[in-house]
Amino acid sequence: MQALYRRPNNKDTKVEGKLEKMDARDLGIPFEGKTGAFNAITDVPGVTVGYATLLQGDGQLEVGKGPVRTGVTAILPASDRSTLSPVWAGMYALNGNGEMTGTHWIQDAGYFLSPICISNTHAVGTVHQAVTKWMVDTYKEQYHRRHLWAMPVVAETYDGILNDINGFHVKEHHVLEALETAKSGKIDQGNVGGGTGMICYEFKGGTGTSSRQVDIDGENYHIGVLVQANHGKRDWLNVAGVPVGKHLTEHVLYGKEMGSIIVIIGTDIPMLPHQLRRLAKRAAIGIGRSGTPGGNDSGDIFLAFSNANEMEIPQQEKARLHMDLINDEYFDCIYEQAVHAVDEAIINAMVSAEDMTTLKPEGKVIKAIDHQELLAVLRRYNRVSPEKEGERS
Repeated sequence: MQALYRRPNNKDTKVEGKLEKMDARDLGIPFEGKTGAFNAITDVPGVTVGYATLLQGDGQLEVGKGPVRTGVTAILPASDRSTLSPVWAGMYALNGNGEMTGTHWIQDAGYFLSPICISNTHAVGTVHQAVTKWMVDTYKEQYHRRHLWAMPVVAETYDGILNDINGFHVKEHHVLEALETAKSGKIDQGNVGGGTGMICYEFKGGTGTSSRQVDIDGENYHIGVLVQANHGKRDWLNVAGVPVGKHLTEHVLYGKEMGSIIVIIGTDIPMLPHQLRRLAKRAAIGIGRSGTPGGNDSGDIFLAFSNANEMEIPQQEKARLHMDLINDEYFDCIYEQAVHAVDEAIINAMVSAEDMTTLKPEGKVIKAIDHQELLAVLRRYNRVSPEKEGERS
């Protein structure tokens, strides 16, 4: 079978015989803030991430048969599966041309109970049903005996340029695979999970992640971000404050904003739902750092959650509840580091991605951003870290 994607002229490294992709920091691109150990959403204690990546077939599009370039990303906000616990949350839609299920209840109640799954636009129903089944099977006591209902959080972006999206190739077992393989530690980026068939600023996009540490009154906390980046047009692209898209003008596909981005922000900072909604809003500033103004056809939908304040689900709790929270007056550093992490996660999605051929229009190549060309532009603006440049030579 012919390879579906490749990334020529980019330097990767081998770790224990396995090809490990470089991220933006490895290239020496400067980002502000101190990351966690993995520079990933999994730096938030208790958060795990799993993928199911579907890559099959090549050649002409035949609806129902392929080629298939899609998948599922699963984010589990808490590693303890012994009991259901509310995950406090807030959401914000900068531009609503997309879907994230379960958000009406998040807006009203300020929490959700499920994993977060991200896939392609036409897979939302399948993913939703599969996550519901997983929840019922995982928490039998609550769902069978106490008559709870499930409202999973499932989000999407469109991959129909690169994937047979109308073939409905995402199945229940793919969702369960993503959920059951969720892990902590360093996670893959680029052409993986729900991000497999995505395009970002008319380069190959996909799944990206980053994290930050913040100190609040002497205590260390984490902010982690995961994006499914499928948005932007080329001439909007900025990297580290440099108008890269105005320099790297080859292989432009359509010259029009046609995609979306999902941003998930997780933290272990104790926050109330109204604070988390305000944090979710800052994702709009984060995606703007790389250049997008939030295009008309783009679904720019953001969710922020905190896995602090663990407790029983409200239906099983006493009349009075007590929650810890950080004073709003200490939030400037939280907002700042969240913005930096969102920006870096998007660039990581692009730097880690690999070329892929289009199905509509047929046979064009969505190029991954070339590392050397990117660095050449950044050097012109004196934006590449000399220390990292030295490490790479």
